Amino acid sequence: MPLNYVAPKPEDSSGNTVEGLPEPTESHNGTVLAFPMQPSSQPPMKLAPFPVTLKFEEVVYKIKLEQQEGFCFGTWKTRGKTILNGLSGMVYPGEILAMLGPSGSGKTTLLTALGGRLGGKLSGKITYNRQPFSGAIKRRTGFVAQNDVLYPHLTVTETLMFTALLRLPNSLTRDMKAQHVERVIAELGLSRCRNSMIGGPLFRGISGGEKKRVSIGQEMLINPSLLLLDEPTSGLDSTTAQRILTTIKRLAAGGRTVVTTIHQPSSRIYHMFDKVLLLSEGCPIYYGPASSALEYFSSIGFSTSLTINPADLLLDLANGISPDCKNSEQGEETEQEQKSVRETLLSAYEKNISTRLKAELCNSDVNNYNYTKDANSKNYKTEQWCTSWWHQFKVLLQRGVRERRFEAFNKLRIFQVISVAFLGGLLWWHTPTSHVADRIALIFFFSVFWGFYPLYNAVFTFPQERTMLIKERSSGMYRLSSYFLARTIGDLPLELALPTAFVFIIYWMGGLKPDPVTFILSLIIVLYSVLVSQSLGLAFGAILMDIKQATTLASVTTLVFLIAGGYYVQQIPPFIVWLKYLSYSYYCYKLLLGVQYDEDDYYECPERGLCRVGDLPAIKSMGLNHLWVDVLIMAIMLVGYRLVAYMALHRVQLK
Repeated sequence: MPLNYVAPKPEDSSGNTVEGLPEPTESHNGTVLAFPMQPSSQPPMKLAPFPVTLKFEEVVYKIKLEQQEGFCFGTWKTRGKTILNGLSGMVYPGEILAMLGPSGSGKTTLLTALGGRLGGKLSGKITYNRQPFSGAIKRRTGFVAQNDVLYPHLTVTETLMFTALLRLPNSLTRDMKAQHVERVIAELGLSRCRNSMIGGPLFRGISGGEKKRVSIGQEMLINPSLLLLDEPTSGLDSTTAQRILTTIKRLAAGGRTVVTTIHQPSSRIYHMFDKVLLLSEGCPIYYGPASSALEYFSSIGFSTSLTINPADLLLDLANGISPDCKNSEQGEETEQEQKSVRETLLSAYEKNISTRLKAELCNSDVNNYNYTKDANSKNYKTEQWCTSWWHQFKVLLQRGVRERRFEAFNKLRIFQVISVAFLGGLLWWHTPTSHVADRIALIFFFSVFWGFYPLYNAVFTFPQERTMLIKERSSGMYRLSSYFLARTIGDLPLELALPTAFVFIIYWMGGLKPDPVTFILSLIIVLYSVLVSQSLGLAFGAILMDIKQATTLASVTTLVFLIAGGYYVQQIPPFIVWLKYLSYSYYCYKLLLGVQYDEDDYYECPERGLCRVGDLPAIKSMGLNHLWVDVLIMAIMLVGYRLVAYMALHRVQLK
């Protein structure tokens, strides 16, 4: 029987179930509910919690490994490896199931499978109130990963507020969502650091325990019925870990089903667990009440006379170390001894636990438990998103601006661009009209610098946010299209402000054509080239999702575009002339020449006095005709590269 589960929701005068935002109160049996009902005067909340009984039976997960055989011949052989092997169990509302085991025993893999996030060859049966995993269950499941994936420049309140705006339905007003955030902050004890930044590798923020509570708070905002936590105490001191587990225990007492993996809990933490699943190399060797584990292992011959933390004994056994082994203190257990201990434990599990557990799973009936079904469950099966596309876009854009507000106009980047602009302006200071070659060189410098600088900046965009994208998309927070547009549009102020300042400085210092229309057209072309360059960088980053590989590819591409840009090599051999038509720098260079010169313009030349611009080899090789075709080709590149980036993001594994 479950320890605690949520009392039936009250009904209004019409007989409808009252749903609402939770606030601390007590249930009919005195159990403190983490998030009970809100006063009925407020609008109903669709994501009202209801108890979920989680059941998994004979879960098996295998992966394929490629192993090289024969170094000289370079042959490869594919073999399978079983990560999970016949795992079964059941968790009721109000219970905490802790999965223990050494590193590599399959704890995280099983937790990921229970959260519906595991791809690959998974067999067995996992049900939630006797139903398979669905969108309705997904929206009632909170998943806290081992690593805290948070934006470093947002405060605690901002982090939770943006999460609430994205994950809570539109039926709730912004004020109601803000109130919900305040309740979560108070519930998790984050009031003291509410206005502090999360922090990251480059600057100090809140502590590790506070980050973990923020991660838990993000999942608590949806008032989950099922809460899955991967190593919630990893890297924390004993006292902080105790506080985290106390919080989790209180949340479970509110009627939630909680499953957590944990590496090596203290004795105080261990006694907070209701059930324990002990894994050894993907196989179960114990499943049952945490308080009965020592008694069970003692009954099969693995007892110790020492006063010991139960978790230490369980982990020793999972590693194949018997408590009465003489060599255990020196760590000299042989592989054969460890194998023998594991075989004994597996045999005992099959004999004493497996048969009884199978019978319990077969006889269990979720309908025996008193819970109120969500009246809107049918809507959730058909309704894919709880917020509109436009709402998601606005929130993501606002969050992106807030997150990058300190690095958007980085002093180093500003100094870099402005210093290059002034240095270039001094080198090309008031170039006379007769020095056409120097002017053409300045124009080519425009196209090269603002063809490559945005490319390298854009390459980092998606690889740096890969973990955040996977986390939030796995939770169904937003559409990929809303994220993509918000992320790329949010970068435009920086991407366009710096080249604008650059052109303002170097254009007039370099003495180019002093005509306002020509200047404006030159600025528009440069900004146009910036957008195309940024698009290619986004595509490289999204396709490879690796910063080193993406920057290497960007370096090779920029070098090819530089050579084929029409300035260094004016007569490209016919068999490779197609290469220049792939270079957006070539089109930018041609357009800039087109607004500065006309083929019938004349300039002073030392040989004949006046020379026709169209006869200059550098101009003649480029040609100044059909400029609108070049504009169209760059537009195709702009849209095409961004479409490639968007499609590449679809391939990012969310599980």
